[in-house]
Amino acid sequence: MREDLPDSRHPLPSEIASAEVTIRPYLRRTPVLMLAASDLTSATGGGGGGRPTGHTFQGLSLKLELMQHSGSFKARGAFANILLRQVPKVGVVAASGGNHGVAVACAARRLGHPATIFIPSVAAPAKVRRIREDGAQLVITGDRYAESLEASEAFAARTGAMRIHAYDAVETLLGTGTLGVEYEQQDPGVQTMLVAVGGGGLLGGLAAWFRGRVRLVGVEPESAPTLTYALRAGRPVDAPAGGIAADSLAPRQVGQLMFPLAQRYVDQVLLVTDDEIVRAQHLLWTMARIVAEPGGAAAFAALVSGRYRPRRSERVGVIVCGGNTDPGSVVDRDDS
Repeated sequence: MREDLPDSRHPLPSEIASAEVTIRPYLRRTPVLMLAASDLTSATGGGGGGRPTGHTFQGLSLKLELMQHSGSFKARGAFANILLRQVPKVGVVAASGGNHGVAVACAARRLGHPATIFIPSVAAPAKVRRIREDGAQLVITGDRYAESLEASEAFAARTGAMRIHAYDAVETLLGTGTLGVEYEQQDPGVQTMLVAVGGGGLLGGLAAWFRGRVRLVGVEPESAPTLTYALRAGRPVDAPAGGIAADSLAPRQVGQLMFPLAQRYVDQVLLVTDDEIVRAQHLLWTMARIVAEPGGAAAFAALVSGRYRPRRSERVGVIVCGGNTDPGSVVDRDDS
């Protein structure tokens, strides 16, 4: 009996734990990099963009989910959907800004199902290339994710293909929630997690797993404030969908399923600029030789910019959630 939330479709921790067992054989246990607060202070010179960062907190861990199969956390939701549902012979269909499409193409190929992926024209070339390499039928349509989603839904209605939603499906939340299971085992002392938000599938899955046991902070680009707008309005509403991370963090609205979870279990949502995201990408490279895409570095941007200020005793976790990008866009040309 789900008495804590009004919608019975929201995953319970026990269901997430069960899903983790089901999809575990198909996932990597991605590493966690432990850093001292002094490492961050040294890398940032004590502050960034004129904002003091106050890096005197207990410690920092980076969950390197960009090392997951398909290059992002999206593999968790993709495998969960295919393994927990009955897939028709015609296969699966998904719309994506890029990473979800890569994940569904990868999971479908590995599990032996046809896949058709709809993506918008803003998708990064690295993501387009990976979808094609996994043998999926690729359709590039529209300028933004919302247009690709509409086209994918029409395709599903016409063909009977199974829809795999990037963030607004129970199985997707079950899959993303497994990241919380894994992270908690690897860094049981983490008190606060910074999580990038697009449609909110990752944040919603983590909220469903932790249920307030860990402080969750959402991080959005200023150019795509979907959850910020939704919390202000009291419901998911249309928001701007632009910026440097538009291929991963810019749907039209945050997910309907995750929104009540965010209202109840997300402590705050912060906005970061494109310049702060770019700086976070470069710091991840210079500090640890990590090549993250803009959406993958957004959560880290909240920390290094000083928009999130940890308490002195706080242990902070940051999910580096995606790495499907051209390395040349991150690595300094003179750093070779």
